Amino acid sequence: MVFTWVGTALLLLGAVLDGVFGDGKGALLLGVVTVATGAFATHWSVVRPRLSADAEGLVARTLRGTHRLPWAETTTRVRTTRRLGRDGVTLELEHEDELYIFGRVDLGEDPRDVLDVLTALRSAL
Repeated sequence: MVFTWVGTALLLLGAVLDGVFGDGKGALLLGVVTVATGAFATHWSVVRPRLSADAEGLVARTLRGTHRLPWAETTTRVRTTRRLGRDGVTLELEHEDELYIFGRVDLGEDPRDVLDVLTALRSAL
């Protein structure tokens, strides 16, 4: 996350310098990339941690807010999809007609390992 903010600051500096000393087209392009990188950094900062668990259930954080998912009403599964020759593994949580999907970047761990931990925690309760 820190690298994303540093990258945003460097891109902003590059856009300003290109606007002052270079051409306007390069500054515009760097400005668009700066806004996109800043939006990504903001998302990572606001929505962390994406998933946590306690005795009552799971807590999923999204841009729409924090969602409490009780153990008894939530199903968890790992889905593996193959695209462009690579396997993509995601953790899916389903609760009351809503689907929450978490990948490796969201969880910071392999989704299969997270599912093992969640299953152990759920069975211990």
